Amino acid sequence: MSQLDLNLIVLLVLLACGVFSHNTAITIAAGVLIVFRITPLSEFFPFLQQHGLNVGIIILTIGVLTPIASGKIPGDAILKSFLSWKSLLAIIIGLAVAWLGGRGVKLMSNQPDVVAGLLIGTVAGVAVLRGVPVGPLIAAGMLSLLIGINR
Repeated sequence: MSQLDLNLIVLLVLLACGVFSHNTAITIAAGVLIVFRITPLSEFFPFLQQHGLNVGIIILTIGVLTPIASGKIPGDAILKSFLSWKSLLAIIIGLAVAWLGGRGVKLMSNQPDVVAGLLIGTVAGVAVLRGVPVGPLIAAGMLSLLIGINR
């Protein structure tokens, strides 16, 4: 073994963490990326890096909007959300989180040196705290506030 593929080892560790913590999202993501890494599909990494985040956000948004589209959340409940203090607070927090996510995308694009730390923190939160892996963008947005990036 003359050359150690540290990136592949990291993906294998993430796969193991996903399996042991019963986190399907981490398991599938790491497994798919391992397949890409060890096959000719690796030529698609630039495409994944350029468009993967946007595709993921689109799929996540579809999942969030599905209860509205399917009628599970009726229209009158949506209108009533502007009358309850809890729902108004939820709207304000939703706005703040979306804003933080936008800042996070900019930070991750402009300062790739922080991406590894954000990913490690997110994977640890998923594996140890039973979180969901939507945290890197929000975490990056919070980090951008703390370190004063205004781009």
